[in-house]
Amino acid sequence: MSEEKQENGSASNGEVPEIELIIKASTIDGRRKGACLFCQEYFMDLYLLAELKTISLKVTTVDMQKPPPDFRTNFEATHPPILIDNGLAILENDKIERHIMKNIPGGYNLFVQDKEVATLIENLYSKLKLMLVKKDETKNNSLLAHLKKINDHLASRDTRFLTGDTMCCFDCELMPRLQHIRVAGKYFVDFEIPTHLTALWRYMYHMYQLDAFTQSCPADQDIINHYKLQQAKGDIQMLKMKKHEELETPTFTTSIPIDISE
Repeated sequence: MSEEKQENGSASNGEVPEIELIIKASTIDGRRKGACLFCQEYFMDLYLLAELKTISLKVTTVDMQKPPPDFRTNFEATHPPILIDNGLAILENDKIERHIMKNIPGGYNLFVQDKEVATLIENLYSKLKLMLVKKDETKNNSLLAHLKKINDHLASRDTRFLTGDTMCCFDCELMPRLQHIRVAGKYFVDFEIPTHLTALWRYMYHMYQLDAFTQSCPADQDIINHYKLQQAKGDIQMLKMKKHEELETPTFTTSIPIDISE
């Protein structure tokens, strides 16, 4: 059974369009937000627009392990994220981005053109996945080098976010990936983002203060379980671990290990 949530934004008063975003539910309880990176990215994009009152945002979670009949009827084997705008369903990630940019009020302003930043954050997530699979020093160092480049970029620009002091689509793409690196990296391979990357930690601190991130962020347990399921491939032991996690109170890592007040 899917769970529907009305996210804080503009009221549905007939003056603004209601946008529905269907996202993957937790693989632990099937109700709360799951650990899908693209789901969180578009959730953040749309949440920012809802805060500006250009849209009213409705977010629906769907348990893809037991999708409800109406979801299967409407979308067959399609997996979230799915965006619905005035009855029109957009099913592919590239098309969702294009629709937000071109068809949703205010969306164009989120999609800043910056080739340097686009190149900078590209392939970061693939380095996390390689580190989790290979579990060797070389892959750790590759991820560290990439994080240092992002840190150096932030330090050189001296802005709160990637392209300036206002959030854009690149921030909505990067921050969920940083959270996965932080939570899954620590759990599986004891990887930690070095404290000397102060510009990166300052950036994460600013992101942690934003409702667009905290309201869309999955629990630590869901991020961890996301990768456990990928690694287990049906291992019966996984079912026991999942049962244990169902008993845990969801936690959210949003503190930082350095003092940024200087």
